[in-house]
Amino acid sequence: MPARIELRRRECRVVLDFTHAVVTSHVLRIEADMVHGKLFAISAPDIAIDTAGLALTYSTLKLHPKNAAAEPVSASSSSGSSLHAKTIEQRR
Repeated sequence: MPARIELRRRECRVVLDFTHAVVTSHVLRIEADMVHGKLFAISAPDIAIDTAGLALTYSTLKLHPKNAAAEPVSASSSSGSSLHAKTIEQRR
């Protein structure tokens, strides 16, 4: 995995599949500015997603609940803005 991914998309669908990703750092920063689109983040069970830095305007966010018993191997931190867009986490 790279250390940082930058997305600037309008009216599209983006799929980030991390199920077979090789973890090289503990945090992957995703900077996303999306308008009228969908962002699908497909992750393994040992990856936690933090969306505290993501500003949502008329947007939805669907994440899996955090499992307190399982310590994540790595984390994905999202920041940026989402206008009329959806951010969806899926697990394999």
